[in-house]
Amino acid sequence: MESFKTLDDLPDDLTGKRVLVRVDLNVPMEGASVSDDTRLRAMLPTVLELADRGAIVLLLSHFGRPKGHNRPDMSTAQLVRPLTLLSGRSVRFVEDCQGPEAQRGVMTMLPGNIGILENTRFHAGEETNDPALAKAMAALGDFYVNDAFSSAHRAHASTEGIAHLLPSFAGRAMQAELEALVKALGSPERPVAALVGGAKVSTKLAALGHLVGKVGHLIIGGGMANTFLAARGVEVGKSLCEHELTGEASAIFAEAEAARCTIHLPYDVVVAKEFAANPPGVRTANVHEIAADEMILDVGPTAVEAFGDVLKTCRTLVWNGPLGAFETPPFDAATVALARTAAALTKEGSLVSVAGGGDTVAALNHAGVIGDFTFVSTAGGAFLEWMEGRTLPGVAALQKP
Repeated sequence: MESFKTLDDLPDDLTGKRVLVRVDLNVPMEGASVSDDTRLRAMLPTVLELADRGAIVLLLSHFGRPKGHNRPDMSTAQLVRPLTLLSGRSVRFVEDCQGPEAQRGVMTMLPGNIGILENTRFHAGEETNDPALAKAMAALGDFYVNDAFSSAHRAHASTEGIAHLLPSFAGRAMQAELEALVKALGSPERPVAALVGGAKVSTKLAALGHLVGKVGHLIIGGGMANTFLAARGVEVGKSLCEHELTGEASAIFAEAEAARCTIHLPYDVVVAKEFAANPPGVRTANVHEIAADEMILDVGPTAVEAFGDVLKTCRTLVWNGPLGAFETPPFDAATVALARTAAALTKEGSLVSVAGGGDTVAALNHAGVIGDFTFVSTAGGAFLEWMEGRTLPGVAALQKP
């Protein structure tokens, strides 16, 4: 990616240089152990490369929502051991992320050392992007590297403010993310399909509005599809549906038509009278044959096949959200089947597939295909804002002048 500086633009020999690296240590914990270390593993290439080049690596991150207060239960100190085990290096804890306490901790570090600075959100100025806090953080380092795309949609002191005060670079995970996003919607190989699922239209209206002008095919699944079906006059029974948004759904149909984007909705669905694992009376029905006491919980097999046929005509796919209530069998069938089709097309080289968002990662993991997509982003909010066409402050701050 031409407009961003990466680790390749840093001096090869960084011996003794202090590099502040904004990472995402905001991982789920169960007691003292990390229950999902995806984010820790994602940042390792950047951290180890800098350490191997002789840098003193200082990790900046928020952890939880302490709202400007010093909360021992939200101290980043608890991540020292998990990161030590994962990296095979000794990792130390620095008791602040700015000021004299932090300066003292950093002064004793040697080339190649890795340190985790205390939670940036212990300072109220982090979330308000306070220039004084950004300046105090910047005083600890010679260079700044942002490797946390998942926090790039926030203009905070450690993601945006600091980037204007030190020579700034994208880390390897951030670089991979940005290159994948450009491939998917910036300058993609056409035709492009976007698959948007999940429970509610309300959270993704802006993304849908932006996508119809960018893609040739928009596949809508999940609870969101019910609102679009209702806008088309379909009786959706007891299904999750935002009836008050059918006007907005109709407007998106009109925008899509003007932009020559085809919207694909399911015409057969899997319904049940109660939402539970393998409930009695599960059946596949045409969307026009849903009883008043039934709810749509997944896309039907005929529609999944039709969606798969759409993907076979496309060169690029952006995927955000599941097609059904995939955590509850048998309502995972559509998501798994279509994910496997997308993965197979990717493996044979005919499709570039980029997926993102928390539920999406879980769904692709469940389908066993996460390693077969071209790129899977672990970012939730940042990925969605990017799909909305918004400028992400943490990314904009890294752009070359």
